Amino acid sequence: MNPLAIVGAFVITLSFLAYGIGSISLVRFKIVGRLAVAFLSIGVVLDMVAIGLMMLGSKGNPFTLHGFLGATAFVVMLVDTIWSWKKYITDGRDCRARKNHIIYTKAAYGFWVMAYFTGSLIVIWR
Repeated sequence: MNPLAIVGAFVITLSFLAYGIGSISLVRFKIVGRLAVAFLSIGVVLDMVAIGLMMLGSKGNPFTLHGFLGATAFVVMLVDTIWSWKKYITDGRDCRARKNHIIYTKAAYGFWVMAYFTGSLIVIWR
């Protein structure tokens, strides 16, 4: 495996942890707070870095099922993070999350978990 892809896999795991902490804290406490937006943002930034590293380190075709799932999951995560920041800025610190925001955050995290594990399975089966 290419060294860039290995570093990318490590960074994607850090992204998985950061975005997970942000999502779970938002869903669990139903508050769009400093912790949630910070970890959601860190997760998205790390995901961007990891995607870039893995694309540079991969010799395969990026237009695969995993590539589509990963790109879609990234967009869904980005929308969730932007939505959280918008709510945090307009409604103030530690504002209550609405039900539709909580449902979207759960779906975004679940979709991202699916993309993460399909990538992990691809690495295991190679």
